[in-house]
This record gives sequence, C-alpha cells and structure tokens, in this order.
Amino acid sequence: MEFVKGGVCAAKGFKASGIHCGIRKNKTKKDLALIVSDVKASAAAVYTSNLVKGAPIYVTKENIADGTARAVICNSGNANTCNSNGVEIAKAMCDLVQESTDVAASDVVVASTGVIGQPLDITPIKDGMAELVCALNYNGSEDAANAIMTTDTVLKEIAVEFTLSGKKCTMGGIAKGSGMIHPNLATMLVFITTDAAVSPEMLNKALKNDVADTFNMVSVDGDTSTNDMVCVLANGLAGNAEITAEGEDFDAFCKALGEVNSYLCREIAKDGEGATKLLECKVFSASEKAIARTVAKSVVCSSLVKAAMFGADANWGRILCAIGYSGADVDINKIDVSFKSEAGEIPVCKNGMGIDFSEEIAKEILLKDEIQVLIDLNSGDEFAVARGCDLTYDYVKINGDYRT
Repeated sequence: MEFVKGGVCAAKGFKASGIHCGIRKNKTKKDLALIVSDVKASAAAVYTSNLVKGAPIYVTKENIADGTARAVICNSGNANTCNSNGVEIAKAMCDLVQESTDVAASDVVVASTGVIGQPLDITPIKDGMAELVCALNYNGSEDAANAIMTTDTVLKEIAVEFTLSGKKCTMGGIAKGSGMIHPNLATMLVFITTDAAVSPEMLNKALKNDVADTFNMVSVDGDTSTNDMVCVLANGLAGNAEITAEGEDFDAFCKALGEVNSYLCREIAKDGEGATKLLECKVFSASEKAIARTVAKSVVCSSLVKAAMFGADANWGRILCAIGYSGADVDINKIDVSFKSEAGEIPVCKNGMGIDFSEEIAKEILLKDEIQVLIDLNSGDEFAVARGCDLTYDYVKINGDYRT
C-alpha cells in the first residue's frame, strides 16, 4: 500500500469542487462542496446515533437505499437541523445538482454542517451552483475539503493506492471535524471515494466493520453531533473483479479503508477545538475486544484526564478512575499504565498501584504534542485504540460564542 496525493480525486473518475456561495458571512471561507463520479457508484454510509438528526441524513438514507449514488453535495455554516422545512431544503439541494449536471437527484448524497436550529436559505446555494459545477475538476479535492470545514484549523485529506486481483486501485478521503465529536456509528462528516469495484452489500459491510475501531473510537468533547455521516462511493473504474464476498480482495480493500479512516481519525482528534495535543489511549491484553474499546474510550473521554494532559501532569490516578467507572469488567489489580511520546516512555502504575517515577521526565514526555497512554490489562489478547485531545481554555472560548 502506498500513500499518494489527490484526496477524493485520487481515484479514477472523481471530480470535486468547493466555493464560497454566501452561506457563511466570511467571504474568504468556502461553504459549498461537490464531488461527482463519472459513473454511478456503489454507496454505503453510516450516521449519527443522536435521535435529533439533520434533515440531510434522512434524504441521504432515502437516496442510497438502493446501494448506489453518484455525487455528494455538502454545505458548511448551517447544519440544516431542527428546521421545519429542512427535508425540503435538503431535497432541493439534490434537485439543484440534477439541474446543473447529468446526475439524478436520487443519486445524490447530501450533507450539511454548522449551526443547529438556524433556517437554511436555498438561495445562495442555487445562485452558486453554476460556479460550483464549472469548478469541478479531477484535482479539486482540496477545494472540497476546505468547503466542508467549520471550526477546523487544518484541511483533512488522504489517499492510498493498493492492489486487488492484480489491478491498481486507489482510495481517498476528506473529512471535517473539530468539535461536537463523540460518535456512535459514525462521526463528523467524512467522504471517501474509490475506483475499486465492490458490491453495495460488501461495501456496507466493510464500512460498518471498520468504523467500530476507527471513527467510533474518537472523542473530542463527549457531544455526539446531529449531522455525523461517513459515506463511501466505489465506482469500479479500476477494473478489478467486483468484490461480492469475503476473501483476499475483500481483506485488502478493508485494509486500505482502515488506513484511510485511521489517518482521518488522527487528524480530527489532533484538530479538536482548542486542542494542543493528540491523545491516543492504547489498551493491550484485554480479555474481550469490547472491554478494550470501552476502557480506551473512557480514558480519552475523561475531562480530568484531558485537562491533566493539557497541563503535562502525569496524574495517572485519573486514568485508573476513568477505567473504574467505564463499566468494563476488568481486574483493577492487574492494570499497568505508562505514558509515551517522542521524548520517551515512563511507567507510572503497576498492578493498579503507583510506582516511583521521575515527575521531571514524565513532564518532558507529556509536553510533546502527541501523547500515548498505554494501558495493559494483563488479562487476554485483545487490543483497542481510542483517540482524543487535551482540554484547554480555548475550547470554552470557541464554544462560548459559537453561534453569535
């Protein structure tokens, strides 16, 4: 597998664009993105588990119920959630794609991100469609990635090349996500494209299996968004034999999907609102996979752990505390904890008890911008990793006046 450039346009037959149409007041911020496949593609998606869902999710579910799609349209600056005409607006966005391209409205994935509860005016989107479609090109991933950002501070895109049945295939993705991130089934907004040929059923299986260990294991602030979506389009233009069942090709496809998703997870966690550090909690030697996942996520979700990491304080007791209330069936008397970064690694807890360690060395390790919390449960062979970030003063500043 090889990392390449191009994001969602790296795979054959995908064009993208991003413009400022006027949804956002800041004219330097792009706010409308479009991704189009040259041909109809297999489609799969997972969505937020929040009972309050953005209107675009209902429309997207309906549009890809047949397992196919050809385009993605997404706006930023307004979530189109909790609006009386939300579904109408989301469908109108799909209709605009049909009117401006040769893509049927029923083959459009639609998404929105931004403020909840604010009416979304279709006018700027309608007025901007000609420019958006005119800007479509096979190198447009970066523009699309910029157009879906809200409080993100960095663009998030990736692409990889891999082989299926002797055919070179490519998969790329873009994502937005910085705050209101605590997924269950999916997270933030993530759009993935590939030229591999995969049946809708196997694409759906691959995606659902993967998010359990990638996007479902990310948390910035404990808030599950109303608009979370991860969507994959596979147009088959690489020419490989279509994947219709499990086997060597399916495993290779899943590995590529895991690489793309894991990278985007790290980027989202590291770019958490106000964050200065990426936190990765790695849990080893669990008796069950579910236990490893529960423990890892409980630690990265702990506000006290996150605050300690911001202050470079090796307060390992907060980690034990988070494990203890996680609900996971673990033997507290077997737990070992270490902190690790590019500055080194230091054990701080053995068999559930504190051990002597240098606070000075621990602080040097925790001052780095990527921190690993290593937890050994000493109870089995299962492993999991969860990703998050530190909790800083700036998180409160950003969210104190987010709407106004």
